[in-house]
Amino acid sequence: MPAKWRGSANEGIVCTNSTFFARMSLQYIKVVLLLSFRKVYIFMRNDILHILEIIKLGERLKLELRHSWLSNGRQESVAEHTWRVSLMAMLIEPLLKKQINTSKLLKMIIIHDLVEAESGDIPAFNTMANPKLKEQKALNEVKAIERIREMLGDGLGTELYNLWFEFERKETYESKVANALDKLEAQIQHNEADFSTWLEIEYKMSFMMDKHVGFDPVLKELKDIIEEDAEIKLKRAGIDVGQLKKNMA
Repeated sequence: MPAKWRGSANEGIVCTNSTFFARMSLQYIKVVLLLSFRKVYIFMRNDILHILEIIKLGERLKLELRHSWLSNGRQESVAEHTWRVSLMAMLIEPLLKKQINTSKLLKMIIIHDLVEAESGDIPAFNTMANPKLKEQKALNEVKAIERIREMLGDGLGTELYNLWFEFERKETYESKVANALDKLEAQIQHNEADFSTWLEIEYKMSFMMDKHVGFDPVLKELKDIIEEDAEIKLKRAGIDVGQLKKNMA
């Protein structure tokens, strides 16, 4: 075979081998990408399934009732309370004197009550004079938030777990605002309910919210207005508010 032909033949072999390996590499890359996409899809689907579990857990809050009645005489659910606390946060945020992380605030408000889907709602007046019940309530809620963390995993689960404990400690500005609004909404609902639904202990509790709002003048003003409404309701029911306040002093 002439030399010039030999050279061309060798080049053809090299070219053929290069094309073969290029095709094989392309196929390998396609397989790797396909497997990677499949893993991502599986992980994403699992995450969504876990999120759906929490959403279904949240449905229980529509069934869990609080010691609060609506203006039409129906007992209030935890979900309804949480919704209006969130509404209050959205509306009051522009008036607050200090900048606040609204997303964090809303998450904190929502996750705070989610534990009651498992632990149940225990009114504050039931734990005020019962340390054992207060301790048991706290333990039940911790178990509930731990389970929520496990259901969601290290990412979102850990975030919500930390937010719940941040609310409980009431050290950050967001947690203080969330706690204040939680207490204020409860009193607003009492003011809207028929007076026959009030317990005697709730008469004085209407004037025990100062400690929750002292850090912000806007929340204190809101509290004062809510207390004024409570005082009007008590007086109309024949309660001696002046004597009630003296007894609290």
